[in-house]
Amino acid sequence: MERLRLFKDRCPDQIQVDNGAEIISKALDKWAYENGVNLDFSRPERPTDNALIESFNGSFQDECLNTHWFLSLDDAKKNKEA
Repeated sequence: MERLRLFKDRCPDQIQVDNGAEIISKALDKWAYENGVNLDFSRPERPTDNALIESFNGSFQDECLNTHWFLSLDDAKKNKEA
């Protein structure tokens, strides 16, 4: 988001996000606050609030977050280059 802001010199007025653990981020919250962007959270337990986001999150989790299995945090740190 920061690269887009710097490249285009503008930010969206609002970003619609869900409350999933993979999306909630202090860094995103801080960036949005500093740039005057409203984070519009969907209601908990209401995936129909934004089916597009739910579909994206499912694909993102399957294709990116679930690509590696680690035995522990130490294992993940050792294999982060892999």
